[in-house]
Amino acid sequence: MLLDTASLYFRAYFGVPESVRAPDGTPVNAVRGLLDFIARLVQDHRPSALVACMDADWRPAWRVELIPSYKAHRVARETAAGPDEEVVPDTLAPQVPVIEQVLDALGIARAEAPGYEADDVIGTLATAATDPVDIVTGDRDLFQLVDDARGVRVLYPVKGVGTLAAFDAAALRERYGVDGPGYATLAVLRGDPSDGLPGVPGVGEKTAARLLAAHGDLPGILAAVEDPRSGITPAQRRRLREAIPYLAVAPTVVRVARDVPLPELDATLPGAPRDARRTAELAERWGLGGSLERVLDALARAAH
Repeated sequence: MLLDTASLYFRAYFGVPESVRAPDGTPVNAVRGLLDFIARLVQDHRPSALVACMDADWRPAWRVELIPSYKAHRVARETAAGPDEEVVPDTLAPQVPVIEQVLDALGIARAEAPGYEADDVIGTLATAATDPVDIVTGDRDLFQLVDDARGVRVLYPVKGVGTLAAFDAAALRERYGVDGPGYATLAVLRGDPSDGLPGVPGVGEKTAARLLAAHGDLPGILAAVEDPRSGITPAQRRRLREAIPYLAVAPTVVRVARDVPLPELDATLPGAPRDARRTAELAERWGLGGSLERVLDALARAAH
């Protein structure tokens, strides 16, 4: 099981009241919410291995170089040296180091890579896996990794993580009319305002799916643009031609990397905390209470 950790702790932050605080009054709603997510996931799915994938760089320079608008609206402050700072709620940012400390004390593996997003870490681990993989994320971009032949599916939170929509190839085709690889092209054509991807004007999700169904892939669509017999409407033909500079670079930006250099990691699901003393200290310092107890109980049960 691969966790898109930032996606999940953002959901936890907005789903758990900020009145959930540590003894000193510091909000810990994202920390406790994420722990509750993990407890439920372990309880319901009993993964043999679990990796919390992190964003070492949420807006990699190599993606921005190709499409400067990539996540530009999320930049809080541009820095002359080092990565841009992301807009993060004031009371969430201090919780992220606590989340990392708790995961490390528990012995839940964390993985990140300089210059890459969590999506790329997930893509690399999913590609290298020899066992079936569940990816837990609220980011539809990772639908492109769905692969029935390799047992890779996406668990998409619908309500908390108690209600998850499982996306295999059949579910993707039913919902979007494409398979995993086709979803990346659909995302390129449709665009995504939340990521600063303009897409092709006038080509929404359904039109993109129809173009892919008729012409197979992006090269097939672009070939059809130059074929007067292809059935592409004059308006679509014009818009696709005008979008060729964007379409030349967008696939590289949207496509999840699958060859990220990662350090060796032990992803085995721990049956007990790796550092029990540190876990207890963090529980007391941050008032993690029942949330941490539920994780510990779920880990112990999954180990037997």
